[in-house]
Amino acid sequence: MVLSPVLGKLVSKRVVLASASPRRQEILTNVGLRFEVVPSWFKETLEKSSFAAPFEYAVETARQKALEVANRMHVKHMRTPDVVIGADTIVSVDEQILEKPVDKQDAYRMLSRLNGKEHSVFTGVAIIHCHSKDSKLEMEITDFYEETKVKFSELSEELLWEYIHSGEPMDKAGGYGIQALGGMLVEYVHGDFLNVVGFPLNHFCKKLAELYYPPSKHNVQHKKYDSIPSVDTFENLSDGESESSNFTEHKGASKLDSSGKHSSGGVYTSENSSGVRTGFTVPLENQNGVSQRPPEVPSKILELMDGFRASKALLVASKLKIFDHLKHKGPLKAVDIANEIGTSVCGTERLLDACAALGLLEKTPQGYGNTDSVNTFLTSDGEYSLHGYIIHSNDHLWPLFTNLESAIKEGSRQNHRAFGKKAEDLFKDYYHSQEGKQCFMAAMHSIARLTARDVATAFDLSRFKSACDLGGCTGALARELVQIYPNLKVTVFDLPEVIANISYFQPSGQHTAPVTFVSGDFFKDKLPEADLYILSRILHDWPDEKIHVLLSKISALCRPGSALLVAETVLDEQKTHPSRAVLQSLSITEGCAILLAEMVLDDEKKNRSTALLQSLNMLVQTEGKERSGSEYQALLEQHGFTNVKIRITGNLLDVILCVKT
Repeated sequence: MVLSPVLGKLVSKRVVLASASPRRQEILTNVGLRFEVVPSWFKETLEKSSFAAPFEYAVETARQKALEVANRMHVKHMRTPDVVIGADTIVSVDEQILEKPVDKQDAYRMLSRLNGKEHSVFTGVAIIHCHSKDSKLEMEITDFYEETKVKFSELSEELLWEYIHSGEPMDKAGGYGIQALGGMLVEYVHGDFLNVVGFPLNHFCKKLAELYYPPSKHNVQHKKYDSIPSVDTFENLSDGESESSNFTEHKGASKLDSSGKHSSGGVYTSENSSGVRTGFTVPLENQNGVSQRPPEVPSKILELMDGFRASKALLVASKLKIFDHLKHKGPLKAVDIANEIGTSVCGTERLLDACAALGLLEKTPQGYGNTDSVNTFLTSDGEYSLHGYIIHSNDHLWPLFTNLESAIKEGSRQNHRAFGKKAEDLFKDYYHSQEGKQCFMAAMHSIARLTARDVATAFDLSRFKSACDLGGCTGALARELVQIYPNLKVTVFDLPEVIANISYFQPSGQHTAPVTFVSGDFFKDKLPEADLYILSRILHDWPDEKIHVLLSKISALCRPGSALLVAETVLDEQKTHPSRAVLQSLSITEGCAILLAEMVLDDEKKNRSTALLQSLNMLVQTEGKERSGSEYQALLEQHGFTNVKIRITGNLLDVILCVKT
C-alpha cells in the first residue's frame, strides 16, 4: 500500500477530521486512515467577493474550519490533537460560487444554472499539525485545493424537480451528489471523481507523502495512462528512506500568528484568560499501570449542554428587535445599539458577541451587522420572517419548557406552573387579547410561509377544483395553492377571532380573489363542502377523542374520490432519531429548535431532530402528540380514507395525501 509508511506514522497520533460529512469520513476510512470526527463550529460566512478566485474561498474556509477545531480541542476540551484535517467543497459556474442549497427553490436555481454546462468543483483542504508547549498551542498548516470539471447533460424541468423532490440535493454543494442519484445528471467528469464526492483523496495522499517523506528524484515515478492524466506516485517508502521519522516543515506549510494569519515569524498560540495551563493531558493508568489517555468528552454532548444558552440569546435578541435595528441602520457599535433599544452597553455587547459567535451576526471594525439569513428569517419584516414565532416561543413556550421535569414526572401539561393558570383559562386570556391574538397568528403565519410551497407541491393537486383549509389561519398556504393551481378555489375555515384579524397578514398589492375566508369552529360547526380538505399542523395539537370527531366530520362530507391532505412532521417508525418532532413534543421553542438543529446536528438529521423535539412540546403544552407514518395511516384508514401516500419533504412539515372511497 502506497501510504502504509505514512499511516504507520499517524497510527499513534490523534488525527481529527473537522467535518461531519459522512462522505468524507467514508473516503478516509476506506484508505485506512484512523481518525476521530469533531465537526467544526466555524460558520461559513466569509465574504465570497473578497476572494480573487473560487478555490481561494474553499481553501480559506477549510483552513478556518480546521483552526476552529484545533483551538477548541486545545482550550475547551483540554486535549490537543496532533493533526487536524479541514475540507470545504464548492461548485463554481460562471465565476459564481454555489454551496449547499437552503431550500428546494434554491436547489432548483442552482441546478438550472448547471444544466447543460460545464462547471468546476473545488475542494480546499487544510492539514494542521499541532503541538502544545507551555500551555500554548503551536500550529503548522499546509493547504491545497483540487479542481474537477463536470458537465451536466441537457435536463428537462421534470427530471430536475424529480431529483429535487428526492431530497438528495439539500446537503450537497451545488445541489447534487454525483455518487448517488445525482450521477444521472452528469455527462462527463474530467479529473478526480472523489473530489466531486467531497474529498480529493489522490492529492491528499500525495501531500501526506510529501510532508512525511520529502521525495528525492529517484522516489518520483511518472506513470502515464491512455485515459487519465499523468500522476506522481510514491512507491517503496520506508522509515529507512526518511531523513527523519518526525514531521518536518514542508515548503507548503506555514506558521500562524495569534490572529490566525500566515506569517514568517511566531506561531499561533492559545492560553486561557486566567493563565492556567491548558492543552495538556493528565495521564491515567490502567490496571497494568500503563498510562493511557482519558476518553474525550464528545463534542455533541458539550453542544447540547450549552444549547439552552444559544436559544435564549436568539430569543432575547429577537425580543429586543436587535436584528431589525441592524438591518435598517447597521453596521452599528454596541454602544449605538444600546442607546437605540435602551439597554446597558456591557450587557448589549455580550449579547451581540454571543450572536456573532453563533453565526447570526458579523462583527467587523465598523460594528455588528446581520448575516443574509438573519435578514431573511429573523427580522420582523424579513421575506420569510420567523420573528412572530420566536416572540411566541420566548413569551409562551420557553416558560413551559422550564417545567419539563415536572411534565415528565406527571405526564401532564404545565400551564399552571408556568403561568399560574389552567390551560383553558390561559388560552382565553392570551388568545382573546388583541396583542396575544396577533402574536399567535404571526407565529403560525411564520411557519406557514416557510412551509407552504413544499406542502402545496408535495403532490399534484391539479385535479381538485375546490379545497377547504381547516384551521388555515392567515391563509398563507391557501394563497400558495391558488398561485400554483390557478383553477383551484380555496376556502380558509377558522375561528371568528382569527378571521377578523387576517387583514394584518394580507400581502400588499396582491389580489387573492380565489381565497375565501369563513368563520366557525371545526369541532362544532358545519364545514364547507370541498373536493379536498386540508389539515396543516392541526392533528398533532389535539387528543385522540377530538381528532376522531374531526376526522369523522370530514369523512362524512367527502364524496368518493375526494381527498384529505395532512401536513405534519412525520416521525420515523422507531422514533429513535434525534428529531425535532420528539423534542418539540416536550416543548422547546419551535423557532429555536430549528436554529439549534442548524447549529448542533449534521444536515441529514436536522429536520428529523427538530421533529422529535416537537413531541416534548405536546407534553408540557397540549394533550396532542406526534405520530409515525404507520400511525397516521392507521388513523386515516380508520375513518374510511385509503391509498395513503406520505411525502417526506425535508422541510419542517411532511405531507400525507389520502382518498375517500
